[in-house]
Amino acid sequence: MNDEIQMIIDDSTERMEHAIAHLDHELAHIRAGKASPRMIESVMVDYYGVPTPIMQVANVNTPDARTIAIQPWEKKMIPAIEKAIINSNLGFNPDNNGDFIRINVPVPTEERRKNLVKDAHKEGETAKVSIRSARKDGNDYLKKLLKSKEISEDEEKDTVEKIQILTDRFTRKVDELIAFKEKEILTV
Repeated sequence: MNDEIQMIIDDSTERMEHAIAHLDHELAHIRAGKASPRMIESVMVDYYGVPTPIMQVANVNTPDARTIAIQPWEKKMIPAIEKAIINSNLGFNPDNNGDFIRINVPVPTEERRKNLVKDAHKEGETAKVSIRSARKDGNDYLKKLLKSKEISEDEEKDTVEKIQILTDRFTRKVDELIAFKEKEILTV
């Protein structure tokens, strides 16, 4: 197989994997009502004047399905962490007992759950667009190689088929992730 053909396949695969990773990251931020440390991983805390991810200044865990517990490594960081959570616009109301911070994750209303499902589907569609874009770019590059006679028509046709198989596989993966997230959101 031509090195350039392998490079096209590898590039397409990498871009499609990136789309899946991005989707997974975005879906983690869609609150399903079940507590998860990933819900607050984007919160930045003012750590001695430096914006720092909350996970780097505290231990974050979920003692039960409705609670996120945040144990700072330095007790004097509790007010800064509490302020960062409030300012993060995640809709959480932290409860500080002097040793750690507890966040009770409320159960979303039915209307809110339906909106969360819509958000998840939007993210899934964005991922599918990225996957199709990777396919299109790979196929366009193959056409250029064919036109300049660097590859044969058979090689071009075979590679287009391989890229389509990749596209189908990654599209199914998006559908699986969205279906799982939808089930998670709708389960009370």
